[in-house]
Amino acid sequence: MPALFHLAFPIHDLAAAKQFYVDGLGCVLGRESSTAVTLGLAGHQVIAHLSTEPIVSQKGIYPRHFGLVLTLEEEWQALADRAKARGLTFYQQPRRRFAGTRIEHLTFFLEDPSRNLLEFKHYRHESAIFGERDVSAVGDSE
Repeated sequence: MPALFHLAFPIHDLAAAKQFYVDGLGCVLGRESSTAVTLGLAGHQVIAHLSTEPIVSQKGIYPRHFGLVLTLEEEWQALADRAKARGLTFYQQPRRRFAGTRIEHLTFFLEDPSRNLLEFKHYRHESAIFGERDVSAVGDSE
């Protein structure tokens, strides 16, 4: 089995997190406790941990967000359509970034009930995922 990515992040409401991630995004529900829920996000393990500390909203999409790079545009579109149909909160609507360049990609950002930001994108050229080192642009300047 290939290595799996693992990410733990804070939430303020377990039920709201399950509704967003399982019912909304379609994550696989794993183990649960009174303080955490394990989720499968495209085969990777993400764990939402209940936090008693305030979860501070950031101004804009940087520096912290997580999500998926979808390799098929149809998968990206299907997820955007699912998010809209399920009434998930879009932090940024679906759009095209860096049009006409080797790093052109489709992207949208969702905001979960605890204000965690998730980005879902699809690159027009697969080489942009880890390559295109001659291009210095990484994200938008805000």
